[in-house]
Amino acid sequence: MTTTLRTAAELHARTRAGRRAVVMTMGALHEGHATLVRTARAIAGPDGEVVVTVFVNPLQFGQGEDLDRYPRTLEADVKIAEQAGADVVFAPAVDEVYPGGEPQVRISAGPMGERLEGGSRPGHFDGMLTVVAKLLHLTRPDVALFGQKDAQQLALIRRMVRDLNFGVEIVGVPTVREEDGLALSSRNRYLSPKERRTALALSQALFAGSDRHAAQEALRARAREVPATRARAEALSAIGESRAAADAHAVAKAVPGAAAAVRAAARLVLDEAARLDPPLELDYLALVDPSDFTEITDHEDEYIGEAVLAVAARVGTTRLIDNIPLTFGAAS
Repeated sequence: MTTTLRTAAELHARTRAGRRAVVMTMGALHEGHATLVRTARAIAGPDGEVVVTVFVNPLQFGQGEDLDRYPRTLEADVKIAEQAGADVVFAPAVDEVYPGGEPQVRISAGPMGERLEGGSRPGHFDGMLTVVAKLLHLTRPDVALFGQKDAQQLALIRRMVRDLNFGVEIVGVPTVREEDGLALSSRNRYLSPKERRTALALSQALFAGSDRHAAQEALRARAREVPATRARAEALSAIGESRAAADAHAVAKAVPGAAAAVRAAARLVLDEAARLDPPLELDYLALVDPSDFTEITDHEDEYIGEAVLAVAARVGTTRLIDNIPLTFGAAS
């Protein structure tokens, strides 16, 4: 039986035998949240404790955003949390989290918080990090879990925990998608059937970029096997391996533009979606380094390492985000 608590004092009074794993949410729970809770349950183990926080944080909503209409469904949230294995739902009121009103001292997200989502939603990440810091103090977990769908948020939380020496482990959990590929989000409920069809372009664009990336990486691997020198190409052609030689030559030309090729493949899908009814209104498409969310430029020679292909767009009045992780030059 899941217990619902409203105050930190009640939570602190509970006897703890094992690890406490916390999943932070703003409510309106769906299967993506349930996956986080199930993962937390596995990490905490039978002797540990799983706490799900439900708190709609006013600090991370900008002017004109959907704070007032953000769904509040606590009764349903408790049921989902319980079915997924939560021991406690911590659902504090605003004055429990911010007892003196809006805090005068807040966490600054720094330069990373000004990029992509931060550029579109000024102050959003400062508010997000402030409430995460508060909830970490209020819940006192050993481990906290967050979804990779909010990749920039996850990166900033990891950076905050590292930079400010929070004694907690941060675990990222892969994005959960519906059967048609749309990333699960509490905001999906705002979409009409026609808007939802248009919204599928976000994931389709990411998958197109991922497919192009896989093709580039295959060429890169082929180039390592077949050096792209004129003498080697002539030798390969002589024994009937002209295709291999051609692949190797293509890689020598194509690999330095791998980032551009990935972006172009994704952009093609998004451009087509902009002509649909209703149209998709693109906010950004970016290929970034996940450590600081700086853009990987088209001119970087043979970028090696982790990357995130991220997209944000509006369909009707609903703003959606999605991303997919990529690895460039994984094999040596």
